Amino acid sequence: MKLHTIAWILIIVGALNWGLVGLGGLLGGNWNVVSMILGSWPVVEAIVYVLVGASAVYELVNHKKSCRECASGGM
Repeated sequence: MKLHTIAWILIIVGALNWGLVGLGGLLGGNWNVVSMILGSWPVVEAIVYVLVGASAVYELVNHKKSCRECASGGM
């Protein structure tokens, strides 16, 4: 699997998690899925957050090379 694909999946996971955190905050709940799954392992939870952040930086820097639409001048 390419690094671009892994980074993209992590970004989607992070974005969905943040969406659920925000929605849970509005509705009075704690819907942090990463914390729900890995809450008993705070170091692993922190590593997941660091990987999601690193993936976002990677995609910001390398997206144009990896995206077919951007590379073809579509954007």
